[in-house]
Amino acid sequence: MYADAVQAVIDELGRLPGVGPKSAQRLAFHLMKLSVEDTTRLTVAIDEMKDRVRFCDRCFNIAEAELCPVCADDRRDGSILCVVEEPRDIVAVERTGEFGGRYHVLGGAISPIEGIGPDQLRIRELLARLDPEGVAEVILATNPNIEGEATAMYLARLVGPLGLVVTKIASGLPVGGDLEYADELTLGRALEGRRRLDGV
Repeated sequence: MYADAVQAVIDELGRLPGVGPKSAQRLAFHLMKLSVEDTTRLTVAIDEMKDRVRFCDRCFNIAEAELCPVCADDRRDGSILCVVEEPRDIVAVERTGEFGGRYHVLGGAISPIEGIGPDQLRIRELLARLDPEGVAEVILATNPNIEGEATAMYLARLVGPLGLVVTKIASGLPVGGDLEYADELTLGRALEGRRRLDGV
């Protein structure tokens, strides 16, 4: 239907996560309208990212040096380790301004349907960090879906017997949400995670 060169771009864009055939088509036609300077800037930025960015040697966050900025910051509390699925989850936690510890990126979640088991995640590396870094608490900040919950349960069973405090981030209703629109699982979690308000 389209020229081969255009179809090739549509096909490549369609391989990106969250980009369906229609979105890939729109993006390809948008790129065709851009000036050569704009498309060159985009391709140079992608090439630089691929050349310069790597995974942190300690936590597997994205980094441009051996250690990511979080691991290189001596002011961070090394006794608290927040375990997340992907580097983008670190950005979400950091935006809160509430966490001052370090991170560990698993590289995904346990998903038998997709053929991802514990061996495909960075769990061995996590366990290897706990004692040498003096970790006292492991916060499990996996996604509140089936895969994330399975991963959290698996990690809790592994780490719990080591004598460390293992916690999981709370989940429940978003601020500004209405009870009538909440699904049963979300509302159930909100009830489980309730806390006293009388200061006791």
